[in-house]
Amino acid sequence: MPVYILGIESSCDDTAAAVLCDGKILANVVAGQNVHKAYGGVVPELASRAHQQNIIPVVDQAIKQSGIDKKDLQAIAFTTGPGLLGSLLVGSSFAKSMALGLQIPIIQINHMQAHVLAHFIKGNLSETFANPEFPFICLTVSGGHTQILKVNDYFDMEILGETTDDAAGEAFDKIAKLMELPYPGGPLIDKFAKEGNPEKFKFPHPQVSGLNFSFSGLKTSVLYFLQKNMQKDPLFIEKFKYDICASVQHTIVEILMEKLMVAMDQSGINQVALAGGVAANSGLRKAIEENGQQKKWKTFIPKLEYCTDNAAMIAIAGYYKFLRSEFSSQDAAASARLPF
Repeated sequence: MPVYILGIESSCDDTAAAVLCDGKILANVVAGQNVHKAYGGVVPELASRAHQQNIIPVVDQAIKQSGIDKKDLQAIAFTTGPGLLGSLLVGSSFAKSMALGLQIPIIQINHMQAHVLAHFIKGNLSETFANPEFPFICLTVSGGHTQILKVNDYFDMEILGETTDDAAGEAFDKIAKLMELPYPGGPLIDKFAKEGNPEKFKFPHPQVSGLNFSFSGLKTSVLYFLQKNMQKDPLFIEKFKYDICASVQHTIVEILMEKLMVAMDQSGINQVALAGGVAANSGLRKAIEENGQQKKWKTFIPKLEYCTDNAAMIAIAGYYKFLRSEFSSQDAAASARLPF
């Protein structure tokens, strides 16, 4: 009998729903929120209000696209954290209510674990290898997290290193804001970097012990660099926009890859995966592919639609918990800072 899982994701500013059948995605719908552009970043209260408007039509559309009836669903998986509490409450409350109405179980999902498990969506990976085998190393890079993980099983993941301050995605967005680029700035830096010289400007690499990261110093370095040059030439950013973006992206990718290569050498594992919203960055994708070829790693990079926040990754995580009968009670609570 096929297993149909509905996944719901609402951790930040994207309302998403997906329907999965035995590991294969039948529908994956995402509704963004343009309201935050005027503020240069996500406004939590506005995000939760937009989720309330979007959740019903998004879930309805996902079920219709999947070609099944809602009564065919066997469980509903939802993001329980980490994320914006107001946003999480919308998704979790809807999931609980719908599950009660259908008399089916609910499954709590950790957002960051789901990013890793996106690699197991059938038909997800465009590379030669179908999906990674355990154990493998995963570099998870998003707006809120930067981690190097040793993945031993679907829900057995060991943090080898993580950021001590800003995440890499946060650094991209904050530096874009310093350059007065519109929100979201990270994708624009990636776009402009393709037209610039990555060696034009040099920025320092942080000295952090072990496999941990730090990006707050880089952000401060770029701030002082821009201030100094803008005093000399008010049009400096406009004149060198492409080169600044290319140099910033090159520096962040180098920092990530330096730590990843140490982790790969120390672990002795030759399989590496990329996950999280910043996994959509073309510079990072290219770097991990090139290093993989040189080091003879098996590299796994999700399709772009499974890098940024989406419900397909929530559904696949829910599927593997369903197989283990790991269900949650109606007392399940959303958590903004859910431990990994």
